[in-house]
Amino acid sequence: MQSSKSVLNIAVIYDGSFFWRISNYYRFSHDRQSHLNISALHNYLRHQIAALETDGRVTQCQIAEAHFFRGRFSLKAVQNTRDPLKQLETDRFQDQVLMWAGVVAHYQPMNEAVSPPEEKGVDINLALETYDLAIHKQFDVVVLFSGASDFAPLVRKLQSKGVRVLVPSFDLPNYAKTSQRLVEEAAYHLPFSDLIDGIQEDDCADLLDDLFR
Repeated sequence: MQSSKSVLNIAVIYDGSFFWRISNYYRFSHDRQSHLNISALHNYLRHQIAALETDGRVTQCQIAEAHFFRGRFSLKAVQNTRDPLKQLETDRFQDQVLMWAGVVAHYQPMNEAVSPPEEKGVDINLALETYDLAIHKQFDVVVLFSGASDFAPLVRKLQSKGVRVLVPSFDLPNYAKTSQRLVEEAAYHLPFSDLIDGIQEDDCADLLDDLFR
């Protein structure tokens, strides 16, 4: 699809737990031995979307906003862990990564009344905020970093309003796997883990190394 608009507005939406599982995989269980660089990731996405939408005109594709959704433990819960300082350092590291990349963080309190604790309301908040942002700020493309099939209705709803959705998919054993249903609903799909490992050809392969610096 080629657009005649002067600028395409892109939003990147992160299911935070899913994204950090992926980033931790590349840091601790992959030859890359590095977390994902979000700023470089956004640049890579601009190039990929330019190839899909504007015949390669990257300057026509801009990341207008990026949002990150995740549950977060209370201070009391962190203080009761075996190593509270390490958990607080991890939280601060993640906040710093998001801040420097210009990503807006949305945190929901964890449900600490169950064992093990679980995220509460994060999926609903992500879906509602994403739909509201996409419609009111007139995004052309939404990149959805999530593996959950629960977001398939959100993808359908956005695309019924003319917002194309791109789903980067991952198949990382014991870490993260993107739902096939989510992939099939999206207008665009990037087999990200295959592209990183060179299993599939990538016209933007020269930018992949930047994701791990």
